[in-house]
Amino acid sequence: MEEPRSHRVFFALWPDAESASHLAALGHALASGGGRAMRPATLHLTLAFIGSVTGAQCEVLRGVGESVHGEPFDLSLDRLGFWPRRGILWAGCRQPPSLLHRLSAALDSGLAAAGFAPDRPGGASLVPHVTLARRVRCRDLPRLETPIRWRVGSFALVESHLHPSAASYRILAEFPLGARA
Repeated sequence: MEEPRSHRVFFALWPDAESASHLAALGHALASGGGRAMRPATLHLTLAFIGSVTGAQCEVLRGVGESVHGEPFDLSLDRLGFWPRRGILWAGCRQPPSLLHRLSAALDSGLAAAGFAPDRPGGASLVPHVTLARRVRCRDLPRLETPIRWRVGSFALVESHLHPSAASYRILAEFPLGARA
């Protein structure tokens, strides 16, 4: 009997094209001394990384996404951060919006009810960030003078495909925030 195909999935916020362009330019500028800047099409803010699932589990995850309700909100990425162990340079929020925390909590609750646990380092809560570059050697980060903002009107279930040079992503389902018909 053939093993079911595995899907590596996560829930995320996807920036609009203008915000992705600004984030990519920032990542490229900051990684110019070494490292690999993320491509605009791969920039996102992970809400919950699930990992490998079957096709049937993917359908359950779609149902979880459909059951989560939240309100649209403005996200302002106004600080830079660096995780030296993995060489990850990121943009994040000094003060994450309460609606982002509510969305994350509602998603976590729905996932737990469906038997899933988001994979977060050390079981930590959400650290809202967008990875700008990988394999960076960084000592001092500049101050992010102009915040990068986008209006969050939906979240997505995304499949990740790992390749030797980089990952690629495919949105499996998108879930609008606000009133649903």
